[in-house]
Amino acid sequence: MLTEKAPVTPKAPPEVDDLICYFEGAFVPQRDAKVSIMTHSFMYGTAVFEGIRAYWNPELGTLYGLFLQEHMERIRRNAGMLLMNDLPSTDALVKLVVETASRNGLQQDLYIRPCFYKSTRTVGVRLHHLEHDLTIFAVPFGNYIDIDKGVRLMTSSWRRNADEALPARGKIVGGYVNMAFQKSEAELNGFDEALVLTPDGHASEASAANMFVIRDGVLLTPPVSDDILEGVTRRAILELAASLDLKVEIRSIDRSEIYVADEMFLCGTGVQISPVIELDHRPVGSGAAGPITRAIRDAYFDAVRGRTPAFSHWVTPIPIGG
Repeated sequence: MLTEKAPVTPKAPPEVDDLICYFEGAFVPQRDAKVSIMTHSFMYGTAVFEGIRAYWNPELGTLYGLFLQEHMERIRRNAGMLLMNDLPSTDALVKLVVETASRNGLQQDLYIRPCFYKSTRTVGVRLHHLEHDLTIFAVPFGNYIDIDKGVRLMTSSWRRNADEALPARGKIVGGYVNMAFQKSEAELNGFDEALVLTPDGHASEASAANMFVIRDGVLLTPPVSDDILEGVTRRAILELAASLDLKVEIRSIDRSEIYVADEMFLCGTGVQISPVIELDHRPVGSGAAGPITRAIRDAYFDAVRGRTPAFSHWVTPIPIGG
């Protein structure tokens, strides 16, 4: 005689304030991680950050941190642009990220944000003679954007900040106000995202994502000199494209070239791999995710969940509840 199993009661989602974060040298509940209203980075945006995903693989019962080494190398370089010195090594930062995620024991996809910030409590715009500190938090996180439906873009009236004004290649907190203008303009006009142009009119990226355009089977992506973020995911797509024997050209892209493109997709920690189906009320290609975009997206999601041995160097296993 079969015995019915008692229904499993799903665990309540964790309260954000109960999650453990790394804050100014210690692991504490997020409710205890507070900064003064006079903190320099709060007033002036003088901080750098990374957005990192960790993917849960239910078949293997393993949480995989994605591109931890690459993200920690970048945050150290970006912090140096803001005159932050005496930073922990890349390996030490990776260990802190792993421990932060591990301490929370979450068996689901996570978003992890390390941030170096100017912690001196003072009034005055500058970068020098200021102390800095580090915080890291890890929270449950799903899709930032609907990656299955496809993304509708509009060309933003707000241009990307030029490198000679504020380096777009770095994840500088104050610079994200530029992206906020672009994102809100797009969403308030009924679109999902913004296509952002450089001051001279070339397609740069989305509000917070790099871009690839596909024409005649060739992947096109703008150069760093077109004021894009030096994206970790973008670099991974270049590696993935090589494994799929896809030709890539890194060059400037005109807005009208996207109108006649076969496919387009956005990439980044937040958007992951998101097909673009429309720009300025014009369908991109067929108006649906194209075959090359789908192939790249499928290969990417297999790799980030630890299913592809050839890309095992992308991921770092994170112990649960360590």
